[in-house]
Amino acid sequence: MPMLFALALSVGVLAVIDTWLYVGPLATTALAGLVWISFIAWGCHFHSGGGVKGMTTAIVCMSFGALVGMVAVILAGGAFAGLGVMAAPVAVGIGAAVICLASALPLLSTIPASVYGFASIAGPILLAGLAPTEAIVPVVLSVIIGALFGIVSEYVANALGKKPPTAEAEVLGAEATRTGSTTTTTV
Repeated sequence: MPMLFALALSVGVLAVIDTWLYVGPLATTALAGLVWISFIAWGCHFHSGGGVKGMTTAIVCMSFGALVGMVAVILAGGAFAGLGVMAAPVAVGIGAAVICLASALPLLSTIPASVYGFASIAGPILLAGLAPTEAIVPVVLSVIIGALFGIVSEYVANALGKKPPTAEAEVLGAEATRTGSTTTTTV
């Protein structure tokens, strides 16, 4: 099967399962309605290079960003409350700066992934009325679920799909044809 179709099939079927989890078994938990965070983490897995590295980047950076976002919301409503209408903008600005500075650490070097986590925590706080400290665990769990769906969908697509031959395989194949060799080469 062509890789594009394999990926479409894998992602499509697993998206049904991921969504079902959030509207079914997880609907009565603190994760209810947070499927969108799972999908952000899933996409983050792929844009971070996929594989174990992409999954790790999605989980670590998005979780870090969510933690920074939680602290920003706490500061906006607490220590910065005296700033009035500027409390939230100042807290967000400081949080964004922290994310950028933290990117000096290799594990936190993917700034966009951290920003996705920073933004993700706002949903349960603003839409569901959760306190920042109540929102962090469901957000991080949804990030983990999404990143796991990302790597599983990648592995399933690779198992179903026919990968185009690599340049090395094409050269080895051409050489075998030219010399009449029947030796099998694993690439």
